Amino acid sequence: MSGQTFDVVVIGGGPVGEVAAERAARGGLKVALVEHERFGGECSYWACVPSKALLRPGNLLAAAKRVPGVPIGDRIDPAAVFARRDWFTGKGDDTGQVDWARGAGIEPVRGHGEITGEREVTVDGDRVLTARHAVIVCTGSVPSRPSIPGLDTIRTWGSREATSASSVPARLGVLGGGVVGVEMAQAWARLGSEVHLVITGERPLPRNAVFAGDLVLHGLREEGVYVHTMSGVTGVSDTGNGIELVLKDGERLVVDEFLVATGRRPATAGLGLENIGLEAGRALEVEDTGRVSAVDGGWLFAAGDVTGRAPLTHQGKYAARAAGDTVAALAAGEQVTATPWSRFTATADHHAIPQVVFTDPEVAAVGLADARPGSADRVVDIDIAVAGSSLHADGYTGKARIVVDTERNVLLGVTFVGQDVSELVHSATVAIVGEVPLDRLWHAVPSFPTISEVWLRLLEAYGL
Repeated sequence: MSGQTFDVVVIGGGPVGEVAAERAARGGLKVALVEHERFGGECSYWACVPSKALLRPGNLLAAAKRVPGVPIGDRIDPAAVFARRDWFTGKGDDTGQVDWARGAGIEPVRGHGEITGEREVTVDGDRVLTARHAVIVCTGSVPSRPSIPGLDTIRTWGSREATSASSVPARLGVLGGGVVGVEMAQAWARLGSEVHLVITGERPLPRNAVFAGDLVLHGLREEGVYVHTMSGVTGVSDTGNGIELVLKDGERLVVDEFLVATGRRPATAGLGLENIGLEAGRALEVEDTGRVSAVDGGWLFAAGDVTGRAPLTHQGKYAARAAGDTVAALAAGEQVTATPWSRFTATADHHAIPQVVFTDPEVAAVGLADARPGSADRVVDIDIAVAGSSLHADGYTGKARIVVDTERNVLLGVTFVGQDVSELVHSATVAIVGEVPLDRLWHAVPSFPTISEVWLRLLEAYGL
């Protein structure tokens, strides 16, 4: 076996691992970044970036149709959409990411990393990397696969296949009403597929405000997506002429591709956790600094989906900054102040997790979706009906919500649903993280005529 020693070894070369490695290297540490697939990770090649590249053209066409006088066609061009997506993903070429790592003073190591002892990572079974200070796990998550009779006998799409396919299936079945399910259902419907979306509840996006799911459901159906609510798939089979789905009510559908989008789980299997007394397949529970709670000695850290805390790329990168900074400071003998809101802690994971669902209408939300049970919280809902929204689209339809802690007079949650609301979420995030009192927020005057005027209407509806 060959061996090398580094100050820090990061397992997982996606956006989260890259940030953790970069922060540690910025602190003067010698860092190895281990990746078994592509440097740049899931988000760059199979998730956030390609999915939004597929969604954006359809959203633009729909928006243009809502404003008279814009010369437009009837449909988007799938070949051009795929070509633009492939440009963003580099067709899977991660050379640029490898070059970036080396430029940042990070040693990229290609191969499968397994923790084989304290501060020890073995790559592909024959290359041992020893960490003087810390190992940081940033391996992300993998799709969860439901137990459905016949599912293992057919070819299915996961999120990777849904974002990387370069031909439009005539008929597409989608199982799951979460973000991946609704985004890909709408994207492929606009690319020309007949899409059947099967969900278990009355509406998609069950973790969001009820009106968010209702408006997205309406938007999907307007695009021609067949949404089968209060349903499920009880069996699948290959008919030779497609994939037959048996729904909960006995209805049978035949589709050409079947996207299973039923959630994700932390990618800790095959990581060697059993070698250090942890259970493979489970999330790595961490303190706000990123330190793994169950491992003595303070040498194991984790960030991102693998922790199960806030499975979003931006939150993972945020947590990676805290972990990388903590490791660098401890290595330098500095005192780490792990108090809330310090640079060493991912405090926002508990209070202000923003997310955008890039469907049409968009859903932009941060913090709580509703009042806390038994609390004095107050919820205010209004329609988004301001001059700015009217100018953005004829017949603009949208809704907004604030959840207010009436005892402290601060926001706990904000939800916007409508065309072009994604950029509103950061103002809401700032208000929640900063705990801006509502009577002070009243003085943050929105420009006219913008959709941001909805802030003024929300505060007026609250009674200011």
